[in-house]
Amino acid sequence: MSGRGHGTSIGIGLLGLGVVGSAVASAVISSRKNGSELNLRSALVRDPSRQRAVKLPQGTLVTDASAVLDSQNVDVVVELMGGEQPAFDYICRALSGGKHVVTANKEVISKHGEQLRELAAENGVSLQYEASVGGGIPIINPLLDDLAANEILGLRAIINGTTNYILTQMATGGASFEDALSDAQRLGYAEADPTADVDAFDAVYKISILARLAFGVSVPFDVIYREGIRRTAAQDFRYADELGYTIKLLAAARREDGGLLVRVHPALVPANVPMAKVEGVLNVVEAEGDLVGPLWFQGRGAGAEPTASAVMGDVRRAAAVLRDGGSVPQARPIDPDLSLLAMAEHECKYYVRLTVRDSPGVLAQIAGALGDLDISIASVLQMDADPERGSADLVIMTHPAREANMQRAVERIDALGVVDTVANLIRVESYPDDR
Repeated sequence: MSGRGHGTSIGIGLLGLGVVGSAVASAVISSRKNGSELNLRSALVRDPSRQRAVKLPQGTLVTDASAVLDSQNVDVVVELMGGEQPAFDYICRALSGGKHVVTANKEVISKHGEQLRELAAENGVSLQYEASVGGGIPIINPLLDDLAANEILGLRAIINGTTNYILTQMATGGASFEDALSDAQRLGYAEADPTADVDAFDAVYKISILARLAFGVSVPFDVIYREGIRRTAAQDFRYADELGYTIKLLAAARREDGGLLVRVHPALVPANVPMAKVEGVLNVVEAEGDLVGPLWFQGRGAGAEPTASAVMGDVRRAAAVLRDGGSVPQARPIDPDLSLLAMAEHECKYYVRLTVRDSPGVLAQIAGALGDLDISIASVLQMDADPERGSADLVIMTHPAREANMQRAVERIDALGVVDTVANLIRVESYPDDR
């Protein structure tokens, strides 16, 4: 990549001027006052008459994307629109036009990252997306650069602040899922339509990006096992606490049996490990390398300022390339020998919460259904009972079992006449001392 720019000035063009875009614009303008070569040339908006949180130079606001994408005065395009389209098309146009691109768009990078990386390479420019995962937490560039000499063995992360806030409220305050969600919406942590967060689409996009960079495997978002938090109830937290656990929405990718398993789902996490203590809207990523061992990245995973911090780091990297030449670190080459594993092959312990008839012989029938599929019971707790209805909550913890066997066992148990419902099934996350 060769140096470029306009004299001592490097032109920045923004696509989107929302909360994050305004924070980035403010950072660019402030840096200019301190002698930086960064210069905000244009910002694409829908409504230029709208009152904004940042005061921009006269003539900066534009309503036609071409004023950013085709401008000779723009060297670095910063895409902060969100959503797949038209953001994807705009990024393609910018890269094809020889402009460096910085984006925070997890959906676009998850779905089209490989194509965009190839397009950037063909045109001798950089594509950077630190802010697409973990907000202000530096994780993309460490995987690309600092950890490049490592074979990454595993990743485990809490990478959605909305669901972590909801689960924290349920764990510490005894709130129902519905009440905790309403609270998150009131505070602005959750959207009016919370589907992307609570049904784990957001986390899937992010672990897809991380897995590609960490393992050199293309991981399409639609093949990743995904399970959200809607089934998690207040009593699950009470029962988990009695068993020495809490519940988190985990995104994980790990080498297992010669392949790579990538998954997103609620998990029982031992109360004595650091992951259990990551609360509220904080995010965390655990990475384990063969040389460096385990690493821990924690911080604010969303919000204008943390995201702007990551975006500005990428902008400055692009500016350094323009100023001095050279290149930015590239993604690992695809590893043809590392295949994706199906969730059915995963093996772990399980927490099962059942509502059963409060009568003799119930446990024997359930144990029989589990035993037929080589699943052994580690412990059983009879919890909340309802004498009027003649039912009770039964919580079963299993020894490690295959996912495929567990799902078949749940179907059999749910069909038993003594079982009213299989209320929840949660996987138990293992750590080195209890694997």
